[in-house]
Amino acid sequence: MKSDSKKTVSLVLGSGGARGLAHIGVISELEANGYEIKSISGCSMGALVGGIFAAGKLDEFEQWVRAITKVDIVSLLDIAWQKHGLVKGDKIINTLIDLVGDRMIEDLPMRYTAVAADVKREKEVWINSGRLFDAIRASISLPLFFTPVEYRSGHLIDGGVLNPVPIAPTFNDDTDLTVAVNLGGPLQAETISKNAESRSADCDPSFQEKVSQFISDLQGAKKPRSGDDWSVYDIADQAFDAMQSTIARQKLAAYPPDINIEIARNACETLEFDRADEMIELGRQKASELLQR
Repeated sequence: MKSDSKKTVSLVLGSGGARGLAHIGVISELEANGYEIKSISGCSMGALVGGIFAAGKLDEFEQWVRAITKVDIVSLLDIAWQKHGLVKGDKIINTLIDLVGDRMIEDLPMRYTAVAADVKREKEVWINSGRLFDAIRASISLPLFFTPVEYRSGHLIDGGVLNPVPIAPTFNDDTDLTVAVNLGGPLQAETISKNAESRSADCDPSFQEKVSQFISDLQGAKKPRSGDDWSVYDIADQAFDAMQSTIARQKLAAYPPDINIEIARNACETLEFDRADEMIELGRQKASELLQR
C-alpha cells in the first residue's frame, strides 16, 4: 500500500462504440470514492474517453457529448467514398482537438496506452508516445465505418478486433488495483429506456431527421430485428460485438482484474451517441455496485 491515503488504480477501458460513454460514469464514481487513477489502457472508445480524461478535459467532453442531440453530427461525418471505409474521421478528431487541445502522450500526467490492431501482421499495437489524437484515431478505426490509419509501415484498425479489454499494458504498473470495464458483457433482458420523447422536444426537427436518416442508412431500425430483416451493417455490427465479447471473456479469464465492471453489449447500439445521459449513469451505477462490495 502506498503512503498516500488514496488507493491508486490502473484503469482498463474497453471498446464498444457508444456504450463507451459508460466509461465517463465509471471514472466519475472511482474519483468520488477516493480512488486515484494513475494509469489508463484503452482501445477504441476506451482509448478516446481515457485519453481525454488523462488530458484533464473529461468534464468538458461530458458536457459536449450530453448535448450531442443539439450538435449537427452529420456535419462531423466526412464521407470518405473509399472502398476501405465510410468515414475519414478528420472532422471528428479536429473537433475533439479544439475541445481538448493538441496534446502529446509524453506530457500527460499519467501513463496512457491506446491499443490498435495491425491486422495484416496479426498483432496488437500499443501506442504510448506521440500525438494523443493520432493514437486515438488509430484505436477507434471501426472496420467498415472508419478508414484505417497509416502507421509506420502498416495500417491500423480498431484495437477491439484483437483485444477489446487491453489489460496487458498495465502489467508493470505500480498501483494498488486494476479496474477493467468490459463493454461486451452478457445480454440484458431489456435495453435501457431512451427517453426519446423528452429529447426530441429539445431538438431541431430538421436535425433529428438528418441524424435519423443517417443512422437508418447505416444501421437500419434501432429496435432489435429478426435475422431476416438485418442489413449488411446490422450483420457486421452484430458479428463484431459477438467477436469482441468472446475475446474479452478469454482475456479476462486469463488475466482477471481486481475489479471487473461489465456493461451489457445490448445496452445501446454502436452509434447511439445520443444516449449519453443513460450510458454515463449506467457506468456510474455499475461502478458503485461493485465498489460497495
